[in-house]
Amino acid sequence: MPIELKMPALSPTMEEGTLAKWLVKEGDEVKSGDLLAEIETDKATMEFEAVDEGVIAQILVAEGTDNVKVGTVIATIAGEGEDASEAKAAPVSAKAEEKEPARAEPVEAPAPAKNVAPAEAGAATDSASPPATPASAGATDNGERIKASPLAKRLAAEKGIDLSTLTGSGPGGRIVKADLEGASASAPAAAPQATAAAPAPAAAPAPAQPFATDIPHTADKLSNMRKTIARRLTEAKQTIPHIYLTVDVQLDKLLKLRAELNAALEPQGVKLSVNDLLIKALAKSLIQVPKCNVSFAGDQLISYSRADISVAVSVPAGLITPIITNADAKSVSAISTEMKELAGRAKEGKLQPHEYQGGTASISNMGMFGITQFDAVINPPQGMILAVGAGEKRPWIVDDALAIATVMSATGSFDHRAIDGADGAQLMQAFKAIVESPLALVA
Repeated sequence: MPIELKMPALSPTMEEGTLAKWLVKEGDEVKSGDLLAEIETDKATMEFEAVDEGVIAQILVAEGTDNVKVGTVIATIAGEGEDASEAKAAPVSAKAEEKEPARAEPVEAPAPAKNVAPAEAGAATDSASPPATPASAGATDNGERIKASPLAKRLAAEKGIDLSTLTGSGPGGRIVKADLEGASASAPAAAPQATAAAPAPAAAPAPAQPFATDIPHTADKLSNMRKTIARRLTEAKQTIPHIYLTVDVQLDKLLKLRAELNAALEPQGVKLSVNDLLIKALAKSLIQVPKCNVSFAGDQLISYSRADISVAVSVPAGLITPIITNADAKSVSAISTEMKELAGRAKEGKLQPHEYQGGTASISNMGMFGITQFDAVINPPQGMILAVGAGEKRPWIVDDALAIATVMSATGSFDHRAIDGADGAQLMQAFKAIVESPLALVA
């Protein structure tokens, strides 16, 4: 019996994936540990390894195929001593047998005239309609075909107008919609229907032509990541009551400390970013205000003893949030090194599930784009996310005197089911205090 290779579940939440690329072909010998394919999940592209040894007998799912369900047989392997050609024939015949019922000849059954599809409405008549109505479908009494556009035929049927009584103004004498204007219904019984349907002609073409043909447009297929982003953000905004709290934070002392640390760490090849320091500041804030280091789980409130910070990273396919675990206990240099490595692999689509799934809170920094303030959407099941804007020179009171300072606006989005406004305010207050007195970040 051939060995079946099935679409694996590469993460706990994976239900389907895209078979991005085959790394083997039919006839190749494989052994345990060999890479067979690259599979795109909702967050990353991961490599699929062989468990069994043998020869690739048949590839059943072509590379580039989307929405392949977990457990679907994607290829077969001929085991030791088994003929690959025979192993290849088996699944093909089985596949054909599964599809055989779909090729059965349909049984013809007459359908009532009232159930005729809209496209054939011009040829259908109500039992009370006069004999003249068939002419509106495009044929005269002597059997000659009337030239009329599909829209004109449908409108004529709706209004009860006999097309054989009209003269067409279109190409080759073809009857068009304009020719029906002012035409009389062929029978009194259809007159009320014509009155009721009078506004319809202008709107009728819209469903068939949703875009004007002279307007350039594209329709790109959504990636698995974009589908997941759409689903999760919709869920977050529909089910999580967000509360937003903003503080302005002076950055001058933090920027001075960063410059000093970078000078000291230069021999080690480490260069800290402002975001590295803010990740540590958020983590320490969550430990100081544990009521915000929580997530809502239906009838339970889950509290965390450590701060794992999910960091929003923009990638070509969308957005992903690699996690700095135990960020409260790590040095800023360790956070910086780990963040650069995770962000690099995130952009290549090479993160493992445990590196982006989980986290107790998130941070999203758009300061590099010049954004001064924004409200971020909570990443469920987390209870909060911190949105960081750009540092900019602003008027600021320093020692009771007006001065110029570098100031950043930070907004916390909190799940109000799990975190009260006062608790969220305490977290934002703690974050501000740590950033403005940054020696706590290296203590």
